[in-house]
Amino acid sequence: MADYQGKKVVIIGLGLTGLSCVDFFLAWGVTPRVMDTRVSPPGLDKLPEQVERHLGGLNEAWLNAADLIVASPGIALAHPALSAAADAGVEIVGDIELFCREAQAPVIAITGSNGKSTVTTLVGEMAKAAGKNVGVGGNIGLPALMLLDKGCELYVLELSSFQLETTTSLHAAAATILNVTEDHMDRYPFGLQQYRAAKLRVYENAKVCVVNADDALTMPVRGADDRCISFGITMGDYHLNRQQGETWLRVKGEKVLNVKEMPLSGQHNYTNALAALALADAAGLPRATSLKALTTFSGLAHRFQLALEHNGVRWINDSKATNVGSTEAALNGLHIDGTLHLLLGGDGKSADFSSLKQYLSGDNVRLYCFGRDGAELAALRPDVAEQTDTMEQAMRLIAPRVKPGDMVLLSPACASLDQFKNFEQRGDLFTRLAKELG
Repeated sequence: MADYQGKKVVIIGLGLTGLSCVDFFLAWGVTPRVMDTRVSPPGLDKLPEQVERHLGGLNEAWLNAADLIVASPGIALAHPALSAAADAGVEIVGDIELFCREAQAPVIAITGSNGKSTVTTLVGEMAKAAGKNVGVGGNIGLPALMLLDKGCELYVLELSSFQLETTTSLHAAAATILNVTEDHMDRYPFGLQQYRAAKLRVYENAKVCVVNADDALTMPVRGADDRCISFGITMGDYHLNRQQGETWLRVKGEKVLNVKEMPLSGQHNYTNALAALALADAAGLPRATSLKALTTFSGLAHRFQLALEHNGVRWINDSKATNVGSTEAALNGLHIDGTLHLLLGGDGKSADFSSLKQYLSGDNVRLYCFGRDGAELAALRPDVAEQTDTMEQAMRLIAPRVKPGDMVLLSPACASLDQFKNFEQRGDLFTRLAKELG
């Protein structure tokens, strides 16, 4: 446990995470200062009166006078004000580092470009099924510091690359990088390897590393070592086994569960289930209760979620597919009897869409492209693409065309912020329209 008494602490970024940091230091008898680049950040009304605040920008004098800076994941460490403080010898950490210094129970740590929230929630469900008092949070749900002092026997944390950049004291009982695909390239000027390096920090001091046999970028820098357990589609310690038209989860040669017992669907979700099982096994959770959790977990909203099945047509809401890798995951291994009507579009965050092409061949695909980057997406396969301004216009084109065996899939490969408040709002509209039009 660290000792913060007498330290001059500055917290950058308010919101729920920032408030959890304020409460943490107040409990130590330390009154921090808070700054936020926003003029009225969320949580401002809950900030105790005695806490000094600086809003609408960063206060460099406060930063340089600090002993410790707790930076929100939303601010890049490369920001000139933070670089200057670091050069002056000021320690910079994040809320996850504060948590790791205090946590008394084992931690399962989960990162990756796609699938983090599903796997984190699933491992949490496996722990609950085993009767454990488990704390689930980090980058989803509750900030990690709010999980302390709840008597947890196990912590399951979703961690972003931004959070890992400021974390050095993580000693995970089991850690995974599910996959590494281009995302947040606006924050990583040196590209994919810089982004990967941030994620690789999750393996430092981990007892067990759960790696993706199909993605070399998820391996530790020096390659797989004796801490590594692997999962994959056809290879790995945990993999999928297809026999007589049935798919099984298989562990080291033993079939453990037929996927038809699982409410989750889609090959990417089956590999998410394998990763979760590998983590749960590594943490010593009983296999039988973990498998039981897989038969009851129906997935998270907006992640390859069945919005409607009507007249033999499935309408699937995968609005959380806000990057290319996530859409690739949805399309990879997708089996449809009829036609795939694929909705793509939004703000692509300067991503390269060309890797989607390989999934869009054949006669049974139709593309409906909307939003800011609609034209660029339609160019992937102009012979089967139609462009509209909005998603709603596209869905109204699709509705009269669908036949039994078809799938209508919203997996946009883009952020939603050009036309929606967030991906949830986009997914909710898709679901509402599916029920109205289907």
